Amino acid sequence: MVRRRSLLACLPGPAALPAIRAAYAQPWPSGPIRGVVPFAPGSATDTVARLFAEAMRPSLGQVIVIENRAGAGGMLGAEFVARATPDGMTVLFGTNSTHAAATALFRRVPFDAERDFTPVSTLASVPLVLCVGKDSRYATLADLLADARARPETITYAQASASQHVAVEMMTAMAGVRMLMVPYRASPLAAQDLIAGRVDLFAADPSVMLSHIQAGSIRALAVTSRVRAPQLPDVPTVAEAANLADYELFAWFLLLCPVGTSAAIVSHLNASVRAAAASPDLQARLSSGLGMAVFPSSPEEAALFIRTETRKWTSAIRSAGIQPE
Repeated sequence: MVRRRSLLACLPGPAALPAIRAAYAQPWPSGPIRGVVPFAPGSATDTVARLFAEAMRPSLGQVIVIENRAGAGGMLGAEFVARATPDGMTVLFGTNSTHAAATALFRRVPFDAERDFTPVSTLASVPLVLCVGKDSRYATLADLLADARARPETITYAQASASQHVAVEMMTAMAGVRMLMVPYRASPLAAQDLIAGRVDLFAADPSVMLSHIQAGSIRALAVTSRVRAPQLPDVPTVAEAANLADYELFAWFLLLCPVGTSAAIVSHLNASVRAAAASPDLQARLSSGLGMAVFPSSPEEAALFIRTETRKWTSAIRSAGIQPE
């Protein structure tokens, strides 16, 4: 009995347990972080994710390994992260497609964009560029819309994301014309078919289109932002080119964790995003090179941004008459 009491006396008391747990706890991140991109390699989301992952590495002390899980308008990758263990080791590079438009575009969405995720920060935004092939007979957007008005559902347009789909359908609804949509799994594939003349029109991010525009293989007719893009100062806005004063649409990107991720990890990731966003190299590559605006935020600001944008995109989709699939 004396020996047993002696052993018990050597055990730590309750007050010492938190310190002991902390001593044995693994530091975060304990290894490479999986960064899920819900679109194909070469897409705008993929480009943003890879540039931010690279710029976040010094402050994280670990690499973010990009994993492309494309399909179903971004829902496959988003669902994967929503179901992941909330330990900060799996994150999502989400977009307006996954977190603003999905519920209005699809009858069944396998996750709740608000309840199943914890926002970390917004990352960047970008307008789309409406383009035709270099040999297209349409010199201006007004020419194309006039032909669409005369020949309903004969002009084809490509789409590989919700942004691209909504951008064109919103324009056609406002202009009172009808076009034929051709779905693609990935933006680079749609761009190649535009170059080959298999589709008439494609609206995509500058990260996908700018190199083709500069090479002369496609021609830009308009940008979807309210003001002209600095990288394409001679290209009018849709509002200018089509005389649609209220037209405006832009895509955006953000970082999210599965719901239940600790506030400490979210804060750590947020600080890393902010450090990356302050990098002159990242700003130059996204802003000057790809026509994107870099804008980090707090987790709370990101959550409010998602709610506001969801209302806007839902209204735009319903106004354009797009029926959920």
